[in-house]
Amino acid sequence: MTMNRIEKLIAELCPEGVEWKKLGEVAELKRGTAITKDKIENGDIPVIAGGRQPAYFHNEYNRKGETIVVAGSGAYAGYVSYWNKPIFVSDAFSVEAKGGIIITKYLYYYLLNKQDFIHSKKKGSGVPHVHIGDIISFPIPIPPLPIQEEIVKILDTFTELEAELEAELEARRKQYEYYRNTLLTPVEHAGRWYLNGKEVEWKKLGEIGKISMCKRIFKNQTSQVGEIPFYKIGTFGGKPDSFISRELYEKYKQKYPYPKKGDILLSASGTIGKRVIFNGEPSYFQDSNIIWIDNKENVVLNKFLYYLYEIIDWKTEGGTIQRLYNDNLKQIKIPIPPLSEQERIVAILDKFDALVNDISQGLPAEIEARRKQYEYYRNKLLTFKKKNEI
Repeated sequence: MTMNRIEKLIAELCPEGVEWKKLGEVAELKRGTAITKDKIENGDIPVIAGGRQPAYFHNEYNRKGETIVVAGSGAYAGYVSYWNKPIFVSDAFSVEAKGGIIITKYLYYYLLNKQDFIHSKKKGSGVPHVHIGDIISFPIPIPPLPIQEEIVKILDTFTELEAELEAELEARRKQYEYYRNTLLTPVEHAGRWYLNGKEVEWKKLGEIGKISMCKRIFKNQTSQVGEIPFYKIGTFGGKPDSFISRELYEKYKQKYPYPKKGDILLSASGTIGKRVIFNGEPSYFQDSNIIWIDNKENVVLNKFLYYLYEIIDWKTEGGTIQRLYNDNLKQIKIPIPPLSEQERIVAILDKFDALVNDISQGLPAEIEARRKQYEYYRNKLLTFKKKNEI
């Protein structure tokens, strides 16, 4: 393995350890130039500010060649990125390696490996900032150039592989969306509607089952710790931050509507139409914000509804916080093919869904595994014994 070559080079070129220098000694750190949106001229030069992606595109650049950029403010303050083309550094600062001492890509990988440390330097109670002075004295190991080159080769390979997997995942997502839309979009012929050659019946959601919700839970009935998770609209589909007692859960579950395992829970406020398949585990859900249709599966399969919900154009009402009211929901019409066709469509879409979304299998699982492998080797490759103290 290539790691063996790194070990041989270290044994040959720096058996006693490597020299460490302050970041400011091996690179030039320079603030960007502030530019507002109204000053931007149409062009293809990325404007790098406080985010992961270019904020705008401009017709001028203020850095060219290999450049490391550290975001200066905002949610991604301290985020490290690498560019090898002309860019305009705005609300950020650049780190440009000094030739003959350190390879730019090696320095980028080292700073990327210390991303958590850089993030820890954020200051400001409002909009967080990271300044040049926060990291200019950060110690950097400087192994001989042949070792730096070998490390860059290895880490570039990992990066390229992950990029290829990401590109494949994006292609698969588009393929999934195409088949999903094709399989679930009826066509009209001679006054009748067909889905993949099977005639469909149109029904309103209010006709296939009762729109249901859990009993209202008041704040004084919840706690920050407990046995039964209580999902509010903000934690729906994620990690709960509120709980109710088992006694209350058992009481309400028996007296009031409660979803069956496999029912499709749906967000009716905030992000409209977010879907969660209820797994049957003890939990409770915020009334009116999280609803489900108590449908009969001999008419409409839950999983068929799950995929239909993804393409429905939800009609919403309200001001700042959008809400899907029951009356609106009841009137939405959906195509219902024979159960055999529903089962066929679900089987096809399940395979695509697992491939592009399931973190335990398919491409997401492979990407996550590669990412962990990359991080492991990056950390291992960039750990050096010090030859002298700074």
